[in-house]
Amino acid sequence: MEHDFWQTRWKNDQLGFHLSFVHPILKRNLSRFGLVADARIFLPLCGKTLDIGWLLEAGYRVVGAELSEIAVSQLFESLKLVPDISSWEGGQYWHAGRLTIFQGDIFRLGVDDLGPVDLVYDRAALVALPASMRAAYAAQILALTHAAPQLLITFEYDPTEKAGPPFPVWPEEVADHYAGSHTITELSRKDVLDASLSFRDAGVSRFVEVAWQLLPSSR
Repeated sequence: MEHDFWQTRWKNDQLGFHLSFVHPILKRNLSRFGLVADARIFLPLCGKTLDIGWLLEAGYRVVGAELSEIAVSQLFESLKLVPDISSWEGGQYWHAGRLTIFQGDIFRLGVDDLGPVDLVYDRAALVALPASMRAAYAAQILALTHAAPQLLITFEYDPTEKAGPPFPVWPEEVADHYAGSHTITELSRKDVLDASLSFRDAGVSRFVEVAWQLLPSSR
């Protein structure tokens, strides 16, 4: 989506995508990746998700990328962290303790900026982008992280029933983006329509949440 779309959503507090709880898919599946203590987890388009606090409390280092300065400010405030703020080429660099956020355009983020990544946790990034942007986004994630393992969440629904975001991403597209670099395993799928009020109220018939484990095929 255009930057102005998301900036407006944050400015107007239109945050239907923000969960008021730690994502069950993360809690249920993180152990599958065999991460060591102090592993570094990258959350693209992270918003102010509560998942970040949960990961920090579990002893991991977290690095995120987020367009909205409002989101990043509220994230650090919610965690009671006072950040050091400096500049990077694409925006502002926020850092406190084991948390680092690159606030700005993720497509301007470079490998040397980001540093090493042990896991990508994509809970709301791929699905936030229209089809015209998703191939470039996936390529950017692969390049930034050297095709690190990934826990990916997607949605499946009939786009004629409601316009995204989040957008539907089908298994074939997940394979198009990542099968060349990863072994892809579907971990779970569940119709979460009853918990997705905007989709339910719009008359969407099914809103299926799918979790994927992506493990590098070359490692």
